[in-house]
Amino acid sequence: MQPLQDTNVLVLGLGSSGLAMARWCARQGAASVTVADTRETPPQLAALRAAVPDARFVHGALDAALLQPVRADLLLKSPGLTPAQVAAVVEATRADGIPVAGELDLFTQALAGLRDTQAYAPQILAVTGTNGKTTVASLTAQLVERAGKTVALAGNIGPTLLDTLVQHLDDDTLPQVWVIELSSFQLADMAAPAPHDATPAFEPTAACVLNLSQDHLDWHGDMASYAAAKARIFGSQALMVLNRDDPAVMAMLPAPVKGRAVRRSTSVGAGVPTQPGAFGLEKVNGMVWLVRAQELDPTIKLRKGQEPEELHMQRLMPAEALRIRGQHNAVNALTALALAAEAGCTLAPVLYGLREYHGEPHRVESVAVVDEIEYFDDSKGTNVGATAAALAGLGAERKLVPILGGDGKGQDFSPLREPIRRAARAVVLIGRDAPAIRAALEGCGVKLVDARDMHHAVDEARRLAHAGDAVLLSPACASFDMFDNYEHRARVFVDAVHALAEDSGQLSQGGMA
Repeated sequence: MQPLQDTNVLVLGLGSSGLAMARWCARQGAASVTVADTRETPPQLAALRAAVPDARFVHGALDAALLQPVRADLLLKSPGLTPAQVAAVVEATRADGIPVAGELDLFTQALAGLRDTQAYAPQILAVTGTNGKTTVASLTAQLVERAGKTVALAGNIGPTLLDTLVQHLDDDTLPQVWVIELSSFQLADMAAPAPHDATPAFEPTAACVLNLSQDHLDWHGDMASYAAAKARIFGSQALMVLNRDDPAVMAMLPAPVKGRAVRRSTSVGAGVPTQPGAFGLEKVNGMVWLVRAQELDPTIKLRKGQEPEELHMQRLMPAEALRIRGQHNAVNALTALALAAEAGCTLAPVLYGLREYHGEPHRVESVAVVDEIEYFDDSKGTNVGATAAALAGLGAERKLVPILGGDGKGQDFSPLREPIRRAARAVVLIGRDAPAIRAALEGCGVKLVDARDMHHAVDEARRLAHAGDAVLLSPACASFDMFDNYEHRARVFVDAVHALAEDSGQLSQGGMA
């Protein structure tokens, strides 16, 4: 990818990333910036006019005809656009020898330039996965900060990579560590390295793929393409932090090749680690601990037939000391710890940061305790994988009454059968795809109850739950059949729970009494 100065740039899509790319290109001296969008007046149009007054905006179909009136030396694609939406214009662009890239490429190019001009070489910790990205990215940034390092948090979590970089450049506060959350869209849009291309490749210090489950297959086409996009986060040199409980993630670790250095990696999981340096959970005298398997002494050489040195577990902290709930969040905490450790963060302040992290809104967030039943808002659980993780995490502690349903986006709900069978006392179904979920769960030994709306669902869940149980809103579906978005769905759930609390006079907000 060529330098941006004096380049004619065409940006596809005027969302937050498209706007950030347009602003960055103008700042770097692009000869012209054209932004194309299918919408006549996208929400960011006024911001584009204000930030890049000379930018040209065109609307209409994103096809090969778009290139005829537009001179372009570089095509930049916003991650929200599916490959199918832009296939024609991308193919025509590449046929003309014009490079195609995305925001992550511009960010990588910018850091390479700062390295050359200012000797700026930050550590980069990158996070992706179907579920848990925002929690792990936010927690990792907090741990790095508690360890005394300056940190920037950006990417899919918002704000954009380039907007965050600009802010730090303008304030002269370039951080020591970047924690970036990346979606499969952003990773798929990274430019493939071309022969003899001096463009720097994305090479984080450490990166993780938290998990893989069906999501965004309308964008990627199939699970193999989705997994391949996620795996691009590791580059060729990063420490790979892998979820050993997910076979699809573990399959990303390259097989050893004779004569080549073994790829550096570590793993996290819900069980006791079996490899040196790996992280996990261990139950000792009835208490679950976050642990790390200590590294073996490299000076000890095993003789032929000699038993390997016994692994010793370093107990880090009790899982119950975490404010984020559920086994899956304990594993998220271990992942953040592994990333922070690779950035050189010392253990004591990092463990303090783990204890004080409250979690992100609408992600297994405790709402209230009413009549000895705790209510959790996991409205961000919009796919089967997220809900399965929440069920397994909270269900390790108590029985659950989950509220499921909404717009299922064509997902297969059968992977929920086993988590429901293990963790649920009963299930309340809402929304358009309640019948599809019922069909997938029928016969698993758990009572299924239909509800007409969220308030009715909360009432039914309360009726079905026993003292000490939890009611979990984790729909495994999008919200658009009944609500404006997942935040709106959460607000209605919280309102319904608070209505119960007012009726009972026994409200304890935000956790157990």
